[in-house]
Amino acid sequence: MRAALRQPQLIVGPEIGWLRLRPLSPCTFLSLVPGWLTDSFKWDQKTFPTQGDGAVAHSLYKMIFLTALPLFWIMISASRGGHWGAWMPSSISAFEGTCVSIPCRFDFPDELRPAVVHGVWYFNSPYPKNYPPVVFKSRTQVVHESFQGRSRLLGDLGLRNCTLLLSNLSPELGGKYYFRGDLGGYNQYTFSEHSVLDIINTPNIVVPPEVVAGTEVEVSCMVPDNCPELHPELSWLGHDGLGEPTVLGRLREDEGTWVQVSLLHFVPTREANGHRLGCQASFPNTTLQFEGYASLDVKYPPVIVDVNSSVEAIEGSHVSLLCGADSNPPPLLTWMRDGTVLREAVAESLSLELEEVTPAEDGVYACLAENAYGQDNRTVGLSVMYAPWKPTVNGTVVAVEGETVSILCSTQSNPDPILTIFKEKQILATVIYENELQLELPAVTPEDDGEYWCVAENQYGQRATAFNLSVEFAPVILLESHCAAARDTVQCLCVVKSNPEPTVAFELPSRNVTVNETEREFVYSERSGLLLTSILTLRGQAQAPPRVICTSSNLYGTKSLELPFQGAHRLMWAKIGPVGAVVAFAILIAIVCYITQTRRKKNVTESPSFSAGDNPPVLFSSDFRISGAPEKYESREVSTLE
Repeated sequence: MRAALRQPQLIVGPEIGWLRLRPLSPCTFLSLVPGWLTDSFKWDQKTFPTQGDGAVAHSLYKMIFLTALPLFWIMISASRGGHWGAWMPSSISAFEGTCVSIPCRFDFPDELRPAVVHGVWYFNSPYPKNYPPVVFKSRTQVVHESFQGRSRLLGDLGLRNCTLLLSNLSPELGGKYYFRGDLGGYNQYTFSEHSVLDIINTPNIVVPPEVVAGTEVEVSCMVPDNCPELHPELSWLGHDGLGEPTVLGRLREDEGTWVQVSLLHFVPTREANGHRLGCQASFPNTTLQFEGYASLDVKYPPVIVDVNSSVEAIEGSHVSLLCGADSNPPPLLTWMRDGTVLREAVAESLSLELEEVTPAEDGVYACLAENAYGQDNRTVGLSVMYAPWKPTVNGTVVAVEGETVSILCSTQSNPDPILTIFKEKQILATVIYENELQLELPAVTPEDDGEYWCVAENQYGQRATAFNLSVEFAPVILLESHCAAARDTVQCLCVVKSNPEPTVAFELPSRNVTVNETEREFVYSERSGLLLTSILTLRGQAQAPPRVICTSSNLYGTKSLELPFQGAHRLMWAKIGPVGAVVAFAILIAIVCYITQTRRKKNVTESPSFSAGDNPPVLFSSDFRISGAPEKYESREVSTLE
C-alpha cells in the first residue's frame, strides 16, 4: 500500500527478528484495531505476492501480528501518552466544478486532555507566521476569500477526525493542504503531513505499456470519486469493434481515497494502431461532463506493402528498386542479393539504386523487413537485357578425313539468341533462343575444310566469330594435270589437292630421270589453299615428248599419275615450224583467189545452176598456253636432260 493513514506499524526484518511499534493511546488503538483487521491487512499484492516467497512472508506477517496483539495492548496500556501526528492521503484529485473530501485523522499526547479541540486548515504553507490562506478555522469560521462558501469540516475534531470538504472546485484551489491542531494555550501543532489536491478535467485512461497485435489487452478508465455529493458515471467513446466495456464500480485506493473504474478488454489488430479511444465521466443531474482520450500504440510485425514487381532493364540503364513496409515500431529494411547485404536502414521505405546495370547484376534481389515482433520478406527479379557476347567455339578444328567432328558454339545474352553456323553463306545449323549450338560432321571430307562463321543475334545486337576447320587427307592429283608441247618446249602441269602440303616429283621413265620441286631450275610450285600447282618445263624437245609421271605424297599417302599430252595438232605445227606455216598460208591465199575468179567467169558464161564446191577448212593457229597453269610462273629452259 502507499503510505496512507499512519496507523501502528509492524515492520518485519529479513530475519523476522525485531519489531518496531509506534505507541498510541488505548483509545486510539481501540478505534484503529478494526480498521487494521479489515483494511490494513489487505496488503497490496505488489508488496506481498500471493505466490512463492512473498506468500510465505505474507502468512508469517499475519501470524506474527496476531501473536503480538496481546503484547501491543500491554505496551500501549503501559504507555504514558501518544504523540503529535496526522494521517491523510498524500495526494487526492477531483474534477473541476465538483467537490472533494480529504480524509484526515490526527493524534496528540493523551496527558494533555483538552476540554475542546480546535483545528485550522492552511493552503500551501504549514506555518502561521507566513500568513498562509486559511481554508477552514473552527474557532472563528474566518477563511480566505477563495474558500468562502467552499470549505466545510466533515470530521469531529473531538474524535480526532479532521476530514475536510471542499466544494465548487476551481483550478486555483489545487495545491497543498496542511492541518494544524489547536488544543488551547501553547498546545498547538502544525502537522508536516499534508495532502496535495489536483483539480482535473479529463478522465485517466490507463493503457498497458505494451500493446501487441493479436494479444488481449485491458484498458482502464479511472476517475476520482471523492465527492460525497456527486458520483461519476463512466462510458467509453470510440470503442466500436474493440469490445464491450466492463464497469467494476467504486474502488477504494490504498490511501483511503476512492475511484470509479471501467475496464475494456479487446484483442487489437494492426489496424487499431493510432486508434483514438475515449472515456467520458458524467455526473447525473448536472451538466458536468469530462472526456479523455488515448491513442493506441499497437506493436505489430512488419508487412511489406510496396515492392517492385519483376524488372527488365537494358544494359547500361539506371534501375531503382523500392521496398516499403508497414510495422510498429519502424522496421529495419535490408536489400540483399545472394546473401550479401547491399543496403539497410531503419525506415518505412528503402530504395536500391543501380547505376548503369550490367549483366553481372542480373538476378534475384530480396527485401527483408524486421523488428522486435517479427519479419517479412519479398523478392524482386531483375532481368538485364543485352546483346549477345562474342560467340566462343570449343571443338575440333583439325581432323583427319573420315573422322567425326563436333563443334560447339556458345554465347550469352538476354533474351537468348538465335545461333547459326554458316560456311560460304550456306546455313549448316541453327537454333532459336538457345545459348549453345553444336555442329556434327559425321565423316569429314576435304570439301568440309574451310572457314566457318558462328553468328548470335537478338533484338539488341549481333555478334559473330569465325573459325577454321582443317581436314587432313592424302594427296589427290586433279584431272586438269597434263603436259603440252609448244615448238621445242614441253610444259607439264601437276595440280595436287592435299592437307597437309605434299611433296611433288616428276618422273621421266624413258630417261630414268626424276625431278622434284626442290630443283627450282626445272620446277616451279605455288600453293593456294589446299591446291598445290607444280610446273615442269623442258626445252629442246624437238623429238617426240617423253612420258611424264607426277607423284605426290604426304604423311597420309602417295598418289601417282601419268600426265597426258593435250592437242596432237599443236604437236604437228610445232614440227612444221615457222617456214611451213608461211608456205601453207600462201597456198591458202592462192586457192581462195582461184575460187573467186572461177565464180566470176561462171556468172558470165554459165547458167545460174552452177554450184561451187565446199570451202576448205580454215585452220587457225593457237597459242600454247597450258590450261589451268598460273598466269605467273618461272620457266627454266632445259637444253639437255640426261
